[in-house]
Amino acid sequence: MSVQLVGVNFTYPGAGAGVFDVNLEIQPGELVACIGASGSGKTTLLKMVAGFEFPDRGQVIIDGLDVTRLRPRERQLGVVFQNYALFPLMTATDNVAYPLKVRHVAREERLRRARETLQRVGLAQFADRYPGTLSGGQQQRVALARALVFQPKALLLDEPLSALDAALRPLMRDEIRRLQREHGIAALHITHDQEEALSMADRVAVMEAGRLVQVATPTEIYDRPATRSIAAFVGQANLWDGHSVGGDGVELPLGLLKLPPHDLPERTPVTVLVRPENVVVGPAPDGINEFSCRVTRDRFLGSLRRYDAEIRGGTVLGETSARAVIERIHIPPQNIQLIPAGPHDKPLEEKQP
Repeated sequence: MSVQLVGVNFTYPGAGAGVFDVNLEIQPGELVACIGASGSGKTTLLKMVAGFEFPDRGQVIIDGLDVTRLRPRERQLGVVFQNYALFPLMTATDNVAYPLKVRHVAREERLRRARETLQRVGLAQFADRYPGTLSGGQQQRVALARALVFQPKALLLDEPLSALDAALRPLMRDEIRRLQREHGIAALHITHDQEEALSMADRVAVMEAGRLVQVATPTEIYDRPATRSIAAFVGQANLWDGHSVGGDGVELPLGLLKLPPHDLPERTPVTVLVRPENVVVGPAPDGINEFSCRVTRDRFLGSLRRYDAEIRGGTVLGETSARAVIERIHIPPQNIQLIPAGPHDKPLEEKQP
């Protein structure tokens, strides 16, 4: 079952904010994670797919059917909310069975299907427990089971892991992905957690000011961001503005950097992107793009350290597992990415650490 948004627009009355000209298709079995700064429109997008908001213009198509004006219940979608929205006075079984009850499934059949679904999420032994006696991870799985029990046409996930502790999140990411693939349904996952988006999604959709500015695989979003603002928003980044020189260089405040041959005309404005993990500690074997430096800030993060290296002309952010004193760094030419200057050059406000 696929989900498709065709030329969707929605504007909040008296605000000017909303979602504009969104086109997106999620294939059966595919998970698309939507990220962006607060107010970028990602939750509004989910609401229009769910039927909680109706677009001013455009279509929402699910499994080939235009559902743009249908109510949420008529769309047959499974939704997992940030706060799980479980009924506190119902057992786990009754919570999971509830969507079947409102669809007038016979009691014996809905209880059987609810217990079967709880078994699939590893909670069979908690079937008669109430939400208040379950851990956050267990509640999350009950909510997921409830969203899947009626075999929905698609799955919508609205920040479902944000209330979990850091140790539990990776386990729940894998569990959601396993169940979503097992059911072979399209899923839209709204999240502010970039690690979560990059690790779970088949594709990542980046929203900025109500528009989709890039939809691509996690690797492409990280390694080949379409704009400067996306490069700045996704992950940690060194971003320097300059212009092309010759066919294999770029002039920056740091000086001249060599990079693989390019076909940009002389003095074309560009942004250079270097991810911190692509800065190499120590001298370059060939002396190319090598700098003497002084570390002005050093953060120990366990398996790696993140440091600011002051060099002539600026500061370089780097990451390394090395414990030794850092006095020289270099940037291999193949680790440098060029982003042509474009209209989306304003950095997004929200940033994950």
